[in-house]
Amino acid sequence: MSVSRIQDGKAPMIPQQYLRNDQVKGESERQANGGAVSLPSERVDLSTAAKDIQQLKDALSKVPDVREEKVQEVQKMLKDGTYNVSAEQIAGKMVGESILDLFV
Repeated sequence: MSVSRIQDGKAPMIPQQYLRNDQVKGESERQANGGAVSLPSERVDLSTAAKDIQQLKDALSKVPDVREEKVQEVQKMLKDGTYNVSAEQIAGKMVGESILDLFV
């Protein structure tokens, strides 16, 4: 079965022809640029979603890990003896976190 019409004797010459075409193309580009060699340019286009994600990451990096005002408030309430958490609040948080763990 023949896939192409290239005779077996001419098949090894195909890569050589491509090489010659690249050389001729390179010479014509140099002549067009006044002898200067042009370097290939690379370009990266980010989608709007990627840009949005990068902006969010930048914004999150500026937010402190610890909210000092909240820590100070809880410490003051502990010191004064006014910090109270109901069992319902604790149970709600535990159940909520358990449900989140199922989805993550």
